[in-house]
Amino acid sequence: MDKDESARLTEFVASRTPALMRVAYLLTGDPRGAEDLLQAALAKTIAKWPTLRNADPEGYVRAVMYREQVSLWRRLRRYREILRISADEGIEPDPSSDTDIRLTMRAALRRLPPAQRTVLVLRYYEDLTEAQIADALGCSVGTVRSRTHRAIGRLRQLLPDVHRLEVMR
Repeated sequence: MDKDESARLTEFVASRTPALMRVAYLLTGDPRGAEDLLQAALAKTIAKWPTLRNADPEGYVRAVMYREQVSLWRRLRRYREILRISADEGIEPDPSSDTDIRLTMRAALRRLPPAQRTVLVLRYYEDLTEAQIADALGCSVGTVRSRTHRAIGRLRQLLPDVHRLEVMR
């Protein structure tokens, strides 16, 4: 890699890491897992960097993160292991006025299975279509729809009072 490519890579990593870290956190639900996911995605991107001249490098990193996360939850499902984080671990206070809703939503999202959480992140945070999500995860559109439906249903069960909290504001 020449100097210009190295400088372009350094600038990309420095400028886009915060946004990519937020996506990784939403996918994993764990700060340390998000760091590992982003690091793995950036390592794969660096290996392909010379071929990404005209392509969107951020899109490539995001696609790698999605695939890595899908691979992780498939491995976890195969071994029937469930990673759990205590409710107090890794939660930092949020200075905004919506702290209680954000913390409640974060805890509810952590209780969703990884596949459902991934579909929700891609659909509602990344604003991808069902077809794009199906392509990114390597599954059918019907699977994306059913996971989304189940995830939203589960969130409604876990968060029956969120509407009441929003009305009180």
